[in-house]
Amino acid sequence: MSTYTIDGSYPIGGRITASGNKNAALPCIAASLLTEEEIVLQNIPDIEDVSVMLEIAEKLGATVTQEKGGVYRIKASDIVSSEIPSDMAKSIRASILFAGPLLARTGKVQLPPPGGDVIGRRRLDSHFLALSALGGRIEVDGMFRITANKLVGEDIFLDEASVTATENAIMAAVLADGETIISNAASEPHVQDLCNMLNTMGANITGIGSNILYVKGVKKLQGTNFRIGADFMETGSYIGLAAVTRGDLEIEKADPKHLRMTRLAFAKLGIHWETDGSTIHIPGGQTLKVVPDLGGMIPKIDDAPWPGFPADLTSIITVVATQVEGTTLIHEKMFESRMFFVDKLIGMGARIILCDPHRAVVSGPCRLRGGELVSPDVRAGMAMVIAALCAEGKSIIHNVYQIERGYEKLAERLKSLGARIERDGAAD
Repeated sequence: MSTYTIDGSYPIGGRITASGNKNAALPCIAASLLTEEEIVLQNIPDIEDVSVMLEIAEKLGATVTQEKGGVYRIKASDIVSSEIPSDMAKSIRASILFAGPLLARTGKVQLPPPGGDVIGRRRLDSHFLALSALGGRIEVDGMFRITANKLVGEDIFLDEASVTATENAIMAAVLADGETIISNAASEPHVQDLCNMLNTMGANITGIGSNILYVKGVKKLQGTNFRIGADFMETGSYIGLAAVTRGDLEIEKADPKHLRMTRLAFAKLGIHWETDGSTIHIPGGQTLKVVPDLGGMIPKIDDAPWPGFPADLTSIITVVATQVEGTTLIHEKMFESRMFFVDKLIGMGARIILCDPHRAVVSGPCRLRGGELVSPDVRAGMAMVIAALCAEGKSIIHNVYQIERGYEKLAERLKSLGARIERDGAAD
């Protein structure tokens, strides 16, 4: 198992280009199975989750060709299997995104329970609600089996604004007979990317960016050449890292339009940045001080479905809050195990009270000490990297496979910004 060895207390600075959005790349790869024609995807990040999704696509019958600069050509002329390999499904939750395309293309799919981050229960009910409403028949016996003689458009109200359930519903509906209305739909930038890609393939989707999507089914989809947007989770992570190490950092091709709520949340901690087109500049040496709410009240930073503050950045901003003068309440509403990693931060010297599985009170600034850590999931793992980079002394982080599932060439890119970080050991 590979590890990171980090010497902290050195400022991060320089210039970096934002990677492609992992959470857009994965559904767009799955959507490539909806047509026999070639799909060209640009700006795909070089991360483990992408590699697994592409490998699954190949097992199902697609040919995949990698070109330079994050470009992939995918052609699914024939679907040779509708069964997602169990070992691959267990390693990545996004494997469930093949359910909609396979059901639409072949009328059947067999899916093992998907794996992924250990951040609490992650329901699958919304997926099956949507697919059954379109005509899918669901059987569960340790495996999920879905069959359909014909998919027919329907008025669907999702029981939660699940990103992946919305994406599965969209991908099944684009080839269904008639019109589908998806209400309480997720509207994150990666959902928008998927919709825009499908429209370039000949789909008819309107309402993109809202929580009500209208999908008029078409008989056939064609190939396309599509570029996915920037990873605003990665960008938010680098913003936090620059601030707590007092570094001066520019992030290019960052899609600032997707960071409006992130900007408001970081501003509560006294962190600001400037924008110039698609470039974000985080000035060095900012005075990190909590900005109280009206009346001097302790501010709260809480996550919510888009366009609210992203749940995936709650781990990051929790670490950032430990380095800010004042007290902040972090309220993570969506996953009951995501905040448990704060025990490791407390062991490093952070002043945090974990009120319950969803709420933590953070008082800062505090001097963090290097420690030995284990990454439990992608975002908590990156939060630990940030903590280690602003801590005094040496830290060792194990299970970095979990971090690298979502952050492209992390150790290499951080070293280019001045970080004292080494990746040790064999590939995970």
